[in-house]
Amino acid sequence: MNRQIRLVGAGVMVLFIALFVQLNYLQVFHASALDNNPLNGSRVVREYDRPRGQIVSADGQLLATSVPTKDQFKYQRQYPLGSLFAQITGYFSFTYGAEGAEKTYDSILTGANLSNSLPTSIQGLRNLLTQTNKSQSITLTVSQKMQQAAATALGGRTGTVVAIEPATGAVLALYSNPTYDPNLLSGHSQTQVMANYKKLVAAPGNPLSPGSYRNTWPPGSTFKIITSSAVYDHNPALATKTYPVLNALQLPQTTSLLHNFAGETCGGQLLSLFTVSCNTGFGAIGLDLGGQNLYDEAHSFGFDQTPPLDLPAVAQARFPAVSSFSQNQPAIAFSAIGQENVSATPLEMALAAAGIADNGTIMAPHVLDHVTDSQGRTVSTYSDKPWLQATSPATAGAVTQLMLSVVNAPNGTGGAAKIPGVQVAAKTGTAQTGHNTIDAWFAAFAPVPNPTIAVAVLLPDQPSGNAYQGGTLAAPVAKAVIQAWLASGAATAKAVQSSSAVTSPSTTSTTAPSTTSPSVTTQVTSPPATSPVTSPPLTAPPATSPATTLPPATTPPTSASTSPTSAP
Repeated sequence: MNRQIRLVGAGVMVLFIALFVQLNYLQVFHASALDNNPLNGSRVVREYDRPRGQIVSADGQLLATSVPTKDQFKYQRQYPLGSLFAQITGYFSFTYGAEGAEKTYDSILTGANLSNSLPTSIQGLRNLLTQTNKSQSITLTVSQKMQQAAATALGGRTGTVVAIEPATGAVLALYSNPTYDPNLLSGHSQTQVMANYKKLVAAPGNPLSPGSYRNTWPPGSTFKIITSSAVYDHNPALATKTYPVLNALQLPQTTSLLHNFAGETCGGQLLSLFTVSCNTGFGAIGLDLGGQNLYDEAHSFGFDQTPPLDLPAVAQARFPAVSSFSQNQPAIAFSAIGQENVSATPLEMALAAAGIADNGTIMAPHVLDHVTDSQGRTVSTYSDKPWLQATSPATAGAVTQLMLSVVNAPNGTGGAAKIPGVQVAAKTGTAQTGHNTIDAWFAAFAPVPNPTIAVAVLLPDQPSGNAYQGGTLAAPVAKAVIQAWLASGAATAKAVQSSSAVTSPSTTSTTAPSTTSPSVTTQVTSPPATSPVTSPPLTAPPATSPATTLPPATTPPTSASTSPTSAP
């Protein structure tokens, strides 16, 4: 009997020890993970019972803040500038969670990223005892002035503007229309919020999906920046090869022809072909380069890779796999002019222009500038870093000369972007959609030889006709944005600040945190936003128009187009 009692006692003791260990593990070691679990309802409610850090523009405008309320929660998120910055800030919603910078930098805005370690100094103890609000605020690289310049230049039309500082990757403008008011989703009346969300999902153009970095379109002739780079990188002799003057190019393996825009006739060497955006010439160049060289160059510029922009669910630009060309040689010619199954975000084309502007280096794009604590002290700044070495400085210099000709030559397609006293380098694009509409593109940088801004503009689904081209529709938008940047003096100020900056002992560098973790990581990782599409038969050249996008951020939408022709 005594032996059985001892066994029962030992068993109870083991269970007690196991319970003690488990409780201590949950309360001490696993507490943070449980506290921050998205399924923890008390955590979600608690986030509305304390202030969240502010989001501020580069020129000091308040973009997102928490204000006291008298309803079931203590605080509500408000967005003073409404729709202007919606696709950067995103929203913070009790019903639909967080989007945009609110999601990427959630752990900073809530203060969850701060260490819970014990203070090691008197000052540290004083800060711990006096700091009741642990939330931190973020300041963006985008100014209200530049964002407004982009919106004004679009003039209410559907379209997108992306502007980047080539030397740093700092985003200067990121605007898409249609947009939305994030205040509609941040309210505390869940019935009203759900009704608002339903209307936004059903709205034309899907305003909840940022067209600048989450949707893709055929880049058309702006892709000739990359094709020209491939010439210098893989077969420089093609730069001085004289191509015949044609209005249509006979393609191999088929009786189909690749036409110039509006039946125009053109030919000559690379400079002449680029200046007038000659499709027949670039189609022939693509065939001379071959699918492998075109693919390699596109990949080096970021196609089929996710740009490390510090916002959620960034889409990948797409270029056809080399294997797809083996039985479809004409597709190489179409791809060389940015059609076939080539697709890109406006962000990608801005990065391509920025790469040429920055001697072949594409810097990682970012919207975060620095982080401040609740006392307004800077605690970290974003550390600029290269993303890709797209090409060599020599090739970048050669392509710059081609792009200067587009704007400055009498027959250049980008003359509408000319700015007195400023050298603008650019490439126009007019992508055919196959539905009697075009997508008007323009990619540019300025001022040459020391560029401080690279811009990509897209106006999709424009009427088809000579009056509707990238050079006539998108070029003036890019010009206005470049002028706003140069007139602001911000470029000079940033250059001086960059050259004289001294890091103080209290300032550290930070990089974009993961959108799924409160810890700081090296870049935002997002799922691919597009999927390869099958090329149509050569006997049926009309393309599909950009696909309708989906509203949530978790699965980026796809948009691709195929067409046998492209225009200036």
